[in-house]
Amino acid sequence: MDAVKAWAPAVGFTLLPHAGGFLGSKITRKEIPVWYESLQKPSWCPPNWVFAPVWGTLYTSMGYGSYLVWKELGGFSEKSVVPLGLYAGQLALNWAWTPIFFGAHKTGWGLVTLLLTAGTATATTASWYSINKAAAYLMVPYLAWLTMASALNYHIWKDNSKKKQPE
Repeated sequence: MDAVKAWAPAVGFTLLPHAGGFLGSKITRKEIPVWYESLQKPSWCPPNWVFAPVWGTLYTSMGYGSYLVWKELGGFSEKSVVPLGLYAGQLALNWAWTPIFFGAHKTGWGLVTLLLTAGTATATTASWYSINKAAAYLMVPYLAWLTMASALNYHIWKDNSKKKQPE
């Protein structure tokens, strides 16, 4: 039983971000073939098949990073409120983006949500750096992807805001 206790938190923290990704994928799968395909996108937009493996990797990295911070700080404690609170905030914003962008077709509000996510993820990374450098480094690919995603969301919003979108 002690072996389970040793690895269960690592697995739980690592899998937690995937929960929102899984739920969001239900919305995304429905909207890609009609609505998303109808949008004008920049030439550098990644192909649709890239998004699932990238997000799977990013969710795993950030989840394991959160475990490292939690473990380093001795679990949930007064010391963990800010670094894990920032993490929870950016994760909630991350999960909110899909229903806003894909579900409600609100590309402008999606961009706002994405920029808030990027800012909160940056603050999370900065707060983690002094606690566990590896955890902070695990967030760097996510920050890079959020930068690209923000630029993509901006172009989609700008290039499609004047035309009526299919519902």
